[in-house]
Amino acid sequence: MKALFPSLLLSCLLLCGCTDSGTFSFEAQDCDVEVTFLSSDIVRVAKFPSGLRSERFSPSVVMEPERVNVRKSVKDGVTVLETDALKVFVDGSRVCFEDCSGNQLLSERKQEYSPVDQTFVLQDDEALYGLGQHQQGVMNWRGKQVHLCQVNMEIAMPLVHSSKGYALFWNNSSITDFNDSEEGMTFASESGEYSDYYFVYGGNADGVISGLRRLTGQAPMFPLWSYGFIQSRERYATQDEVVDVVRRYRDLGVPLDCIVQDWRYWGDDHHWWNAVEFLSSGFPDPAGMMEQLRDLNANAMISIWPSFGPETNIYKDLDAQGLLMPHETFPQDHGVRNYDPWNPKAREIYWNYIRKNMADIGIAGWWLDATEPEHNPIKPEDYDYVTAEGTFRDVRNSFPIVSTGGVYDSQRRDVPDRRVMILTRSAYPGQQRYGTHVWSGDVHATWEVLEDQIPAALNFSLCGMPYWNSDIGGFWTWQQYPDGVDDPEYHKLYVRWMQFATFTGMMRSHGSNTPREIFRFGERGTCAFDAQEKFINLRYRLLPYIYANAWQVTSEDATLMRHLIMDWPEDVNVPDIDDEYMFGKSFLVAPVVTPEDVREVYLPEGQWFDFWNGVALEGGRKVMRNTPVDEIPLYVRAGSVIPVGPTVQYAAEKDWSDIQLRIYPGADGEFTLYEDAGDGYGYEKGERSEIRMTWDDAAKVLTIHPREGKWAGMPVERTFRVVMVRPEAGTGLDNGSSDVIAVYNGAKTEISL
Repeated sequence: MKALFPSLLLSCLLLCGCTDSGTFSFEAQDCDVEVTFLSSDIVRVAKFPSGLRSERFSPSVVMEPERVNVRKSVKDGVTVLETDALKVFVDGSRVCFEDCSGNQLLSERKQEYSPVDQTFVLQDDEALYGLGQHQQGVMNWRGKQVHLCQVNMEIAMPLVHSSKGYALFWNNSSITDFNDSEEGMTFASESGEYSDYYFVYGGNADGVISGLRRLTGQAPMFPLWSYGFIQSRERYATQDEVVDVVRRYRDLGVPLDCIVQDWRYWGDDHHWWNAVEFLSSGFPDPAGMMEQLRDLNANAMISIWPSFGPETNIYKDLDAQGLLMPHETFPQDHGVRNYDPWNPKAREIYWNYIRKNMADIGIAGWWLDATEPEHNPIKPEDYDYVTAEGTFRDVRNSFPIVSTGGVYDSQRRDVPDRRVMILTRSAYPGQQRYGTHVWSGDVHATWEVLEDQIPAALNFSLCGMPYWNSDIGGFWTWQQYPDGVDDPEYHKLYVRWMQFATFTGMMRSHGSNTPREIFRFGERGTCAFDAQEKFINLRYRLLPYIYANAWQVTSEDATLMRHLIMDWPEDVNVPDIDDEYMFGKSFLVAPVVTPEDVREVYLPEGQWFDFWNGVALEGGRKVMRNTPVDEIPLYVRAGSVIPVGPTVQYAAEKDWSDIQLRIYPGADGEFTLYEDAGDGYGYEKGERSEIRMTWDDAAKVLTIHPREGKWAGMPVERTFRVVMVRPEAGTGLDNGSSDVIAVYNGAKTEISL
């Protein structure tokens, strides 16, 4: 590919300077340009009004600059800054990027200096992903416009991930417009004293994600139970109802790990809105409720908003210190106001109510709703409010990261033996470091909306955010299915949504207008019940695989829901595919998103196995797959080693001392089984174990390598039931068949198949 500045090729070889300082400053005609190398492949570009350098609040970036060897040269007034990974060209106020081989990556379009906008020149064959999570059904943002403002169902992230192997994070948390046109790709923000962005080069998609995590923070582990099935609805009216739902799941033998209590446990008077206290007569003994749930081996999550009614104690405590924002919020006309999460005093008051009324009785997860925050009606003067970190106008889109971050940091300090588990409706770059699962908001129950969830999830993941989920069945049913669970047509949509949710970060049933518990859809033996039970059980069978992938997210910057471009970047068929994805690096998931019981699937190059019947297929082509209501197209990559766990009623019911190992032949492969205590942060101190397994396809030998690490309660001896997948063995929910039964005590073991 042609270099940006061909005349500079010689000067790049004849270096005129070398420095270990990572920051270079330039005086342009209309601004001062500062280029900072945080590493050899991560660069910050900031442009200040001439002579007026300043720094504003930036909640995303946590990376400390590394010591970087940067070679500097100058030719015809253009400066070249070169590392082992990048070349950065500075021509006046214009900055451009190439890789170390001279291939063009990104170039600013020359323009008059502006502190709030910048246009970039892209390549014709370049695909753009990211921008957060949106409901337009778009995968590739080339030629599109997006208004980046946090609202319900729209997560605003001024960050793009390019198919050319880089990401650009426009570091401005005010409301911003993205526009890609013939003029170029433009970020234009509503406010800002200077322009500021980060260029992250990874070479490939995984490298970009790794760079983004280095820049904005690593994702911690969630508790094991959070990867199981979670039941919710809007809403349970009494504590007896909460306990009864869990008890019915246990009586039916359908796995469940968590139940969620939605709003109004504080009562129905909106003046007492979100008291963060159990005030409703339906919850006379919340501590007793929690004891009953513990006896049933279930966890609880509870809805908590960032807004409070004027009669609540928390409102009065915040108001006394001037820590409430002035704008109207839901529910309107009752004096409800949001707190100022940018203020550390407000965050501390917020957490103290959560701790004393919720954490102290054993509630394990926080559903931090409406972290956009809710803001309606909007008045222009609302944005003039001065938060602890600038005007609301300046920091608008960063509300979710500072609000969830306050809860995360406080729980780590005060309840260090329990992993933080936050479910929230909005996000901002860097929020992954605060133990947050993000869901897609109050979406409607339609086939079209279900289909749109897939590109929404994948673009969110390509922003470096590893955990996403959606309300199984859609939140609102009144529009398309007014009879809700009594409508057989809704049953089918709900089942298909659940099948998709099986292969997301969290498998969670929730919504309004109609109940969603499995027993509402009929009895065992009916189609909708059996299909749900099958996929809930499948989720639990795959927990060893999912948990190991979660550890890869934490330890290796991995991505759970992977757009196909991450694994097949050279495949010209892949960039715009928006209805299938990889779950980890082994499973190709193709959710059924229409009422039809058949769908087309693109299988990338390689050999694939149908998960349900063990039939091998060659990739590099499209295939048609019949999809009875209890199946979706699900394929496993040749060379995969997949652990299949035991039959359980909750995630921690049985350890993984006796599991099936499925070998999918046709290529070499490997897998690392990961385990820890399932909760707490001992894993950060080395209290964990890893068992690496490698498959030699030519020799048909599985090598189980020596176990590394240990933790309290770790199974010392294990039974691995090893099976070579074929049509008659190792398919579907089978977790018992085997060709070889191997006893493993931590030493190297070789198994010939």
